[in-house]
Amino acid sequence: MTQGGQASQGGQIPQDGQAPRGSVKEADAETAADAELHDLLSGHHDDSAPKKKRRRGGCLIALVILLAVLGGLAGVGVWAVSTYGQEVADRFGISVFGIDPTPTDYEPGLATGETTITISEGDTGWEVSVALYEAGTTLTESVFYDMLVSSQRDPELMPGTYQLQQKMTAAAALEAIEDLDNKLDDAVFFPEGFTLEQIVPRIAAGLEVEEDRVRDALSDPGDYGVDADSLEGWLFPATYQFDRETTPREAIQRMVDGTRESLEAAGVPDAQAERILTIASIIQREARDEDDFYKVSRVIVNRLDESISATGGLLQMDSTAQYGYGEMHEGDVFSSEEALNDDNPWNTYVRAGLPAGPISNPGALAIDAAMHPAEGPWQFFVTVNLDTGETVFSETYEQQLAAEAELHAWCEANSGTAGC
Repeated sequence: MTQGGQASQGGQIPQDGQAPRGSVKEADAETAADAELHDLLSGHHDDSAPKKKRRRGGCLIALVILLAVLGGLAGVGVWAVSTYGQEVADRFGISVFGIDPTPTDYEPGLATGETTITISEGDTGWEVSVALYEAGTTLTESVFYDMLVSSQRDPELMPGTYQLQQKMTAAAALEAIEDLDNKLDDAVFFPEGFTLEQIVPRIAAGLEVEEDRVRDALSDPGDYGVDADSLEGWLFPATYQFDRETTPREAIQRMVDGTRESLEAAGVPDAQAERILTIASIIQREARDEDDFYKVSRVIVNRLDESISATGGLLQMDSTAQYGYGEMHEGDVFSSEEALNDDNPWNTYVRAGLPAGPISNPGALAIDAAMHPAEGPWQFFVTVNLDTGETVFSETYEQQLAAEAELHAWCEANSGTAGC
């Protein structure tokens, strides 16, 4: 999301008089059978480190390939290499009949630019590994964690915000984190699309205070002149540098002021601020590329307009269902049936109109897009490539189904990719 954001299915329309359900996670029996066969051959297993899927059985695949080739079963050998060769190469980091392993770490000397990451109290090596990847510091989500495991390192990860570079090796990233000269004193950073739940530990780490003090400072939006039930959506994402004497309340006021400045720049009237922030928060979680922000905004407008809505006035945004059910941070672009069916004020699959309030804290681009949607007939969208963020916008449900099939095919071809 990126930073991360999620890739949404953009919702579906009712069929056969049934309530609309937007998950495209369900597969037919034939696809499930194929998956089981693949699992049997590849030895996929779900035992994991925190939030990290592991795959076992590379030896079995390698043995199948080896026996097929040595046994003279040319056809089977070609099939085994073409089907599992890349997986074996990646698993063992070796070439397999001309297939080289996919790089997981940047080469030394590529580091460039600047970025920041925040380590919160209690973060493990896996959480830091994910943060480094989302900041563009490391090439893959797991390379930093894998390096710690393989080298049996257990570094002391001090909470705080660190100034790093992009395209660093995992080893260089660790060295930079261990160098406290790179730690920004009294700094708070959070990217677009974070929720209050994610921001609280970052403010606490940056100001070196207890999280309860931050939650207390967030408890009454009226303290900051905000007429809403929550400050969700009102904390402007940025990197903040504070004096040592800064209190949580003073820090939060600066963040609210940042959002007010962005609302003013987009020409949002005060009376529409909460509505625009609600729309912007959805756009922030759903869109990828800059142009997509304005297109997603138009999809929201078109769905809310009952005279043209293909969804009967239901937004059917997966991000809202995930937020209302507490699935927002699971890292999967597909929503569970439980989330899609749960009747809560944020679930736009079961309640018409906008959710009860913002579902994340949007940046300036999302706020501007919410106020100035692109012109277009789109009713649906789905990200079909989770690496590039390529998103297909559709006018009809039939076009949407074809795009969803592209996403399934991409995930099938890139099994193990975060989000699939």
